[in-house]
Amino acid sequence: MSIFENTKVAFKLKSNRELRRAHLLFEAVDKNWITDFGAWSLPWAIHIPGVKSIIKNTVFAQFCGGESREESLETIDKLYEQNVKSILDYSVEGKNAEEDYDRCFNEIMQVIEIAQNNPKIPFVVFKPTGFGDMEIYSKIDSKEKLSADEQTSWNKIKERYDAVCKKSFEKNVTIMVDAEHSWMQNSVDQLVEEMMRKYNKNRCVVVHTIQMYRHDRLQYLKDIFKNALEENYFIGFKVVRGAYMEIERERAAEKGYASPIQPDKESTDKDYDAAVEFIIQHNDRISLFAGTHNEKSCQLLMEGLNRLNLTRDYHKIWFGQLLGMSDNISFVLGDLGYNVAKYVPYGPVKDVMPYLVRRAQENTSVAGQSSRELNLIEKELKRRKG
Repeated sequence: MSIFENTKVAFKLKSNRELRRAHLLFEAVDKNWITDFGAWSLPWAIHIPGVKSIIKNTVFAQFCGGESREESLETIDKLYEQNVKSILDYSVEGKNAEEDYDRCFNEIMQVIEIAQNNPKIPFVVFKPTGFGDMEIYSKIDSKEKLSADEQTSWNKIKERYDAVCKKSFEKNVTIMVDAEHSWMQNSVDQLVEEMMRKYNKNRCVVVHTIQMYRHDRLQYLKDIFKNALEENYFIGFKVVRGAYMEIERERAAEKGYASPIQPDKESTDKDYDAAVEFIIQHNDRISLFAGTHNEKSCQLLMEGLNRLNLTRDYHKIWFGQLLGMSDNISFVLGDLGYNVAKYVPYGPVKDVMPYLVRRAQENTSVAGQSSRELNLIEKELKRRKG
């Protein structure tokens, strides 16, 4: 039996009622038509009296820590009791006004304060589109000339990046920057690389994200490593498979350019594991946050740590999963003494709807994900009945 089938450890925090609720939720997610209907209907249904309460007590309760930082602290405390740390993730998406970007920026600055000297929160994270308009990033990518207003907006984006990284440096906090769509990723890369060169002189303060469903990211990792050696700074990467595959393929076909996406899942898996292996082989220079719900990848990383005589709690190597998913991985790893952290999204229910819809769609699209969750929950409910 795989160590990741220890449901007693995996679901220790969940009551029978919570397990049954999760079971109903993953049953629904397993059906494509329900997920598609939810993605279409929830953004407007949330305004119907009573619907918000239903969502908050079901899908929101499964995947989010709370509507505010303060609400999320209870979830963080519970996770920490099981040696699972947390990454407070302000998951408000789809906003595109300067006041929204300022609100997100101020929220991240507050989370840095909470994370300072707090072993429960080893990382702070922000999403590039939380700090500025996707169109501005895209224009920088395509080297289009910006209008005066757009240039002002771009300058503000750069100022927000620098301010959060500077504060993280001063507070001895590690900050991660999420990845975005390929057509705006180059501009994000340039900003994060600049931040790494500036603030990672003594340790890895700024961590970038690479999505391995892109066929060019393994080489990108090696290029940044070479640059870090030459310029003498540290680097860190959150390595994920990726979240925008269908959108990327459709856009490439529509606009007539070569798709940046791997030809198949096997190629993505191969590059993912190769990236993780490259990082642990160069752990003196690179820190790793392995964001994965794939049991095989976790097993390979565990074996890699052992092979290189690195301790399970080696401070430069972390495993990560999303709240509400793959508890069988997170809690088992925590129980075994590995560094593991859950992304704990938070924000007003109506504002995190895009995030919740994406979680449902990912569970539907990733082969076997929701079925795996269902099987494990059923196994634990059966165990509890004796």
